[in-house]
Amino acid sequence: MERKIVFSEGEYYHIYNRGVERRRIFMEENDYRRFHKMLYVANNKNPVVFKTIQGVPLDKIVRGDQLVAIGAYCLMPNHFHILLREITEGGISRFMEKLCTGYSMYFNKKYKRSGFLFEGNFKAEHADTDEYLKYLFAYIHLNPVKLIQSDWKESGIGDADKARAFLEKYHYSSYVDFLGMTREEGLNISREEFPEYFAKPHDFQDFVNDWLEFRAEAQTGGRALTRSAAPK
Repeated sequence: MERKIVFSEGEYYHIYNRGVERRRIFMEENDYRRFHKMLYVANNKNPVVFKTIQGVPLDKIVRGDQLVAIGAYCLMPNHFHILLREITEGGISRFMEKLCTGYSMYFNKKYKRSGFLFEGNFKAEHADTDEYLKYLFAYIHLNPVKLIQSDWKESGIGDADKARAFLEKYHYSSYVDFLGMTREEGLNISREEFPEYFAKPHDFQDFVNDWLEFRAEAQTGGRALTRSAAPK
């Protein structure tokens, strides 16, 4: 199926996809680690030869010019979200092909399966306004709340403290990087390529807290927790 959206250099996009037939694409800790590493090594113009960097820390890997800038991401058991800025012509398409093909080959070999791992072509939405772009930093990072409250997007978050504690322990997204945690996976994020919404960790925490505390209005007013109902 031909993609309706046309990617342009310098623009921002929300990229996402899920496992075919909604199947899990991350079965254990090492799968998440592999995808984390693929986010880094697939983001350059050179071919990926994974066996040459097996066990090598990200900060020791020399890569060429980046194809995209990653602003935020979240890995869920059966899908992923990535916020990207295209910095090279055709960069998003090339990056996603390398990322998904490389991970699919790893997954199929490890679990002795064949066929497509992902549900068709990746999906994309253009973050064409500043309001929407900032909203995506909340939407992407709050996705894991679904694992402890499946209806949070429709009903609002029922227990803000519980959700906050869960997110701080969920290391399969860039949430903890925005809180100031120093870790290898943080090298995937190119914050300088995105607006400086969160100059300091507490700016990001305050932003997320606004969304977490928004549950009351969402519940009593019957509104879904969407960008159209975002906290001001």
